[in-house]
Amino acid sequence: MPQFNVREARDNLSKLLGMALGGEEVVIARHGRPIASLSAIRTSAGDRMLGAGRGSVTILSEDWRKSMSDHEADAFWAGRG
Repeated sequence: MPQFNVREARDNLSKLLGMALGGEEVVIARHGRPIASLSAIRTSAGDRMLGAGRGSVTILSEDWRKSMSDHEADAFWAGRG
């Protein structure tokens, strides 16, 4: 866990933020005593990327949009199809 004094942290904030985003925890010290830590904030949903699932869905039939018949709907809701 790297430690930087306040002046170093101020002068190198962009570098320290990059380190934190890379998974490191950065400690900021005053007169050699740790007073704060810098780490990345992670969202509860995790890191998402728009379009990350592109290409993972395969449409098996071109008529997938057609309505189900009553018989097909009954079977679907009964867990048989």
